Amino acid sequence: MKIAIIGTVGLPAKYGGWETLTEHLTDNLSDKFDITVYCSGKKYAEQPPTYKGVKLKYVNLDANGVQSIPYDIVSMLSALRYADVLVILGVSGCIFLPVIKLLSKKKVIVNIDGMEWRRAKWGRFAKWFLKLSEATAVRFADVTIADNKAIQQYVTAQYGRPSELIAYGADHVTQQPISGEVLQRFPFLQHDYAFKVCRIEPENNVHLIIDVFASQTRMPLVIVGNWANSAYGQELKQQYAQLAHVHLLDPIYDQSILNQLRSNCRMYVHGHSAGGTNPSLVEAMYLGLPILAFGVSYNRETTQNQARYFDDEAGLLAILNTVQPDELQAIGRTMKRIAEENYTWSTISAKYAALFDTPRQVR
Repeated sequence: MKIAIIGTVGLPAKYGGWETLTEHLTDNLSDKFDITVYCSGKKYAEQPPTYKGVKLKYVNLDANGVQSIPYDIVSMLSALRYADVLVILGVSGCIFLPVIKLLSKKKVIVNIDGMEWRRAKWGRFAKWFLKLSEATAVRFADVTIADNKAIQQYVTAQYGRPSELIAYGADHVTQQPISGEVLQRFPFLQHDYAFKVCRIEPENNVHLIIDVFASQTRMPLVIVGNWANSAYGQELKQQYAQLAHVHLLDPIYDQSILNQLRSNCRMYVHGHSAGGTNPSLVEAMYLGLPILAFGVSYNRETTQNQARYFDDEAGLLAILNTVQPDELQAIGRTMKRIAEENYTWSTISAKYAALFDTPRQVR
């Protein structure tokens, strides 16, 4: 059976959640299926035709931003020529699905992500377009994937359609001690610290988290993110640059260094307020980190209501002032157990494989 994966920047993975998902799906399933992954030709200077047993096809457009729409559409049209199943990650190009379904009876599976249209970074037209694309995806896909129970419930309530619940894996992250080289580079790691890694966007409540940690000095904060990519991030970094106990680090692409920083923190602070099952959250859970999470339904579902939650600055500060070491340790153990039971790539890949193998249902 021939599978085409569409909507990701490409392989090898080095950009974000879709790419990590694609990397591990192909690692687990390339011996069972003939898989082709569409890649952005603009992001890969070297363009080998294969990667770890998977075929690669390049489209000379960006996979993100406004070019994601034609990027996905071109990829879909190409895939129609050979693929039995089209797996589309994200809804940007799904506005074209009615045409795809007119042209072919190939099976189409769409992972709709986490209500992208709600993100604060989008203007009014972009939000309208993404909402329309989401509605079109749910209506015309043969299978809709929701990565979080709260998203699944939303699809049912909003569109009256069923969806398959498949989250993300996290067992690619490893617990690593802090090396002498890393400690020399980041000497503040020799003390307790809270940690967060994310895109620096308002809906991730980065400003809220920094404000709270800036107001106290008992627990230092380390955040890794793309500060330079927006005025929001640049202003935050400039505002808090002089604080000795708040460390705002630029993106770290070396997985070993990132794992060292993350796996040795005292607590992991997750501020995401939009989206579904966030990869950085399940990775922190798999590492057994105590989680303090923004209390939206997506985060509560991912952590099965077993973490500590805050809704505003006062709530986060109250947790910092009252949480005890034994409670943090207990939360970390619970997060590890939940992740091992639900967020491994073998489990996630098996669920996708079952969808590939299930015959297309005629509506």
